[in-house]
Order: sequence, then structure tokens, then C-alpha cells
Amino acid sequence: MARISGVDLPKNKRGVIGLTYIYGVGLTTSQNILTGAGIDWSKKVNEWNDDEIAAIRAAISELTVEGELRSQTQMNIKRMMDIGCYRGLRHRKGLPLRGQRTKNNSRTRKGKRKTVAGKKKAVK
Repeated sequence: MARISGVDLPKNKRGVIGLTYIYGVGLTTSQNILTGAGIDWSKKVNEWNDDEIAAIRAAISELTVEGELRSQTQMNIKRMMDIGCYRGLRHRKGLPLRGQRTKNNSRTRKGKRKTVAGKKKAVK
């Protein structure tokens, strides 16, 4: 089992897919890494030898991935909230920030429904 950047890569997946389990490495980046290391994309992770794993580690060490990237993202969100920009306010309120409608959908972002009782009619 290959362990790169603190992530155990799945053994039975192709290398190009296995590298995407690392936070910050997508399909295109994994293809570029494998091409740079001279490894066939269809080769499975458990078929990699030590030299190939070392070449992949060297390529990934140049990128910002995993914990460093997560903390960088959180710092960016905190900065937006501190300066009070539109996206920061939406983060603070827990609403979607990329222009989605909120009247009917956006339940993932807003959370479970909070029912508001209707007004009671006055008794005559």
C-alpha cells in the first residue's frame, strides 16, 4: 500500500484515480504527476515499485496539498468574513455564496427546516 502525503492510496485502483484521494489533487493534476514521473496511467497502485512511488512523492511535495491546503482555504474564508465582503457575509450566515436561489432549495447549506408558526386569528 502506497502512503503519500499522509494518505493511504487504495491498492486496487488505477494510479490516476488513486492519486485523487489526496486533498488538492484532481484528475488533471494526477495525470500530470504520473506523466512527469514516467508511469503509465492504467497501472494500478499496488503495481508501483519504490522508485515510482519516490518520483510521485517528489512531484507532490512541490504542490500545496492536504493539511496545508485545508488551512489555507480556512484562512481565506476567515479573511473574507473579517473584511465583511459579500462572500464573507454569506459564509457567516450559512447561506450559499455563488448566486444560488434560496427560496426553495439550498437545504444542504441552510440546514434542517425551522418551521415558523402562522399568525393566529383574533377572536371576536
